[in-house]
Amino acid sequence: MTNMRMAKRYLPSSPFKAAAEPPDRFFAVGSRVTHDVYGLGRVTEVEAGVAVVVDFGALLKRITSPYSQLTGL
Repeated sequence: MTNMRMAKRYLPSSPFKAAAEPPDRFFAVGSRVTHDVYGLGRVTEVEAGVAVVVDFGALLKRITSPYSQLTGL
């Protein structure tokens, strides 16, 4: 079983305010990043909001959105 976080549904009739969604992450070509599994790398290609291609030295990896394990440095 995988641990997936799903957004809770907001009902318009609810007396509580809707939870704010986390901001989208944006990466630029050439920026340095770190990945929880692959380590340090440099962004080589950006597919607007869909995926980024990162060069981790010995490995070129395509990481798809929402980039949960990818952090910009």
